[in-house]
Amino acid sequence: MFEKFHQALWKALTPDLVPDVTRPASSLLDSAVLAALGGAENITSEQKVALTRVRVQVCDASKLTLHAQQLPNVMPLANGVVHVLVGL
Repeated sequence: MFEKFHQALWKALTPDLVPDVTRPASSLLDSAVLAALGGAENITSEQKVALTRVRVQVCDASKLTLHAQQLPNVMPLANGVVHVLVGL
């Protein structure tokens, strides 16, 4: 428990020096959305930020397919961040 607290403290103090936790083995997104975002290898991290929203950090935003950019539940943001609405 102390180790998690220690990592969280250093992440808060130095966000650019402590790497984000990598994505879990099981994805929060289905396979069609993963493919539209450039594949599982293009995703750096996934974080559930609300009941119906997942924040995804992608390595290369140019790998987002045209299909993903036209979906109403996929919102590309700055710096490779994508919000995906799920569970609607």
